[in-house]
Amino acid sequence: MNKSSLIGFILIAAILFGWMWWMQPTKEQIAEQQRIQDSIRMARQEAAILDSIRLAEEQKEQAVADTAKLFVVPETATDSATLALAQYQQRRDKFGVFASASDGDEQTWTVENDLQRITFSNKGGFIKQVELKDYKTYDSMPLISFDPETAIFDLSFFSNNRIINTSQLYFQPFVNGKPYQGGDLTVGEGETLDFSMRVYIDDANGKRSENQYLEYAYAIPSNNYMLGFNLKTVGLNGAIANNVNYMNLDWQVDLLQHEKDVDRFINTTVYYRSMIEKDVDRLNDRKNKEETINSSVNWVSFKERFFCNVLVAQNGFSSAKIGVNTDGSNNPKYFKTMSAGLEIPYNSSAEINEFPMSFYFGPNHFKTLKSYGLKLQRQIDVGNFFLIRWINYGVIYVFNWLGSYGWNYGIVILILTILIKILLFPIAFKSYKSSAITRVLKPEMEEIAAKYPKQEDAMKKQQAVMELQRQAGASPTSGCIPMLLQFPILIAVFRFFPSSIELRQQPFLWAEDLSTYDSILDLPFNIPFYGDHVSLFCLLMTITTFIYTYVNNKQMDTTANPQMKGMKIMMYIMPIMFLGIFNSYSAGLSYYYMLANIITFIQMFIFRKMIKEDKVRATIEENKRKPQKKSRFQQRLEAAQKAQQQQMRNARR
Repeated sequence: MNKSSLIGFILIAAILFGWMWWMQPTKEQIAEQQRIQDSIRMARQEAAILDSIRLAEEQKEQAVADTAKLFVVPETATDSATLALAQYQQRRDKFGVFASASDGDEQTWTVENDLQRITFSNKGGFIKQVELKDYKTYDSMPLISFDPETAIFDLSFFSNNRIINTSQLYFQPFVNGKPYQGGDLTVGEGETLDFSMRVYIDDANGKRSENQYLEYAYAIPSNNYMLGFNLKTVGLNGAIANNVNYMNLDWQVDLLQHEKDVDRFINTTVYYRSMIEKDVDRLNDRKNKEETINSSVNWVSFKERFFCNVLVAQNGFSSAKIGVNTDGSNNPKYFKTMSAGLEIPYNSSAEINEFPMSFYFGPNHFKTLKSYGLKLQRQIDVGNFFLIRWINYGVIYVFNWLGSYGWNYGIVILILTILIKILLFPIAFKSYKSSAITRVLKPEMEEIAAKYPKQEDAMKKQQAVMELQRQAGASPTSGCIPMLLQFPILIAVFRFFPSSIELRQQPFLWAEDLSTYDSILDLPFNIPFYGDHVSLFCLLMTITTFIYTYVNNKQMDTTANPQMKGMKIMMYIMPIMFLGIFNSYSAGLSYYYMLANIITFIQMFIFRKMIKEDKVRATIEENKRKPQKKSRFQQRLEAAQKAQQQQMRNARR
């Protein structure tokens, strides 16, 4: 093969590979293809269902006739018997083999354990209400997880040519596998109560078929917020359409207002965990939103600030359609509506189908949620950035450890603040020492500024200042590094305190609840960007921040960097901004920042006693006489400055 042929083959190969690369689908196209495939799959399933309906429609008239023959009323029958038969026939037309189960009166049973009061209804067989016994609402009322009058839990499927909705059926209670006729129940210490709700189908004679039923089986422990929930079908492979391979579960609740300051916290939304990615995601909580997840979902949670209602599928839901909105209801305490449409796999050829699940109705307590090993604790907003999140994990551990001693949480926050300040003490000391050196060098820096007054000599002036700092043993980055190291902690605690359920309804001094704002004066009007009340902890935090800014700015030298004058002005504006931002935030957060400022003042007093400026001057003079080795950072910085100077000279030429 000659050179020309080789080049030709290479060009052809390059063109082919370039064409393949050019024609490969984009991420958006791949997503669209996936959406089309999902739509085709759903269309095929719907077509199969329609085929089932058409086939069953042909048998409808014959089925109705056969049923009527079974219930022929003798001429001697009373009018009431005739009416009952007619009513049954109507239900038979609508509900098919579930006709008898569609007739009844609603009854409720309350099962109480150490933590919850759970009310079950025979209509729909679901949990009508959950009360958390250890918690109250902000106005001291019982804390009910959701509005019992509007809650929906509906399993739907095709039976012959009909759509059956279990929310319209009346279930029968069972306790430990036996029919139950009694009243409310209490779970004994260390025990687990098996409470089931069953709905039976009718046999060919219109009688209840004892071996054919759908069951919701609940396992209620004595001291746990997580209760077992198993969906079971027995002998329904003939009653449910044979070509259907899933059932739809529609779960919807109206969350109620449990906190005083709900308008300032916007992390009430639907969370979910993917079985494939093994990660937790959520819907946008700032607006009404719906989303369809076409992959397997481990759990779905209706989460509010301090509490959540979670449905967990052991083997995962096939898909989910979740939503959140604020359309409102007639309940005066209505907050938000959460919904989830879940697809449950179903084997139509199996005699028995089971789909194990579990419910969590309880607090967003980090340790409690983490104990289940499902990443439920990721619902607690401790920050998405890994560094912020891991700092908060440490803060949570220390906070819970201190809280275990039974101290008032105002004292716990004080001790936590002291521990954090002790941890940061070496960094703060180094920063203050660098500031002291800079103050001692102020005369020399002023001489350098006078020596290079022109703007074009700014680079020379900066090099001279850096050389002076190097001789004195001061690092040019010693002022910013401590701030960079402290900044993640400031952000972390900003996330931690408003999300900490430990502070909920915990009083301290004048604050009735450290998890919300402490109002010492309610205003008859609303001030934009401030609110309609005065928070004293926020006011004290702002005052201490302003004083700290004043003291810190007095120590700041602007000789080497005139731009720092603008920074001083910005630092005075920040406390005013904090006054508006924190006025409706957690009192515990404002209290922490206030304590941090006060402890910083104490540290500065100690540093002044430890660091004498005359000794610093003597140390500087001694350092000047010693040979100074430049750090790698200084070497790179000076090299960059020289390169920039050279470019400027070349530009002038």
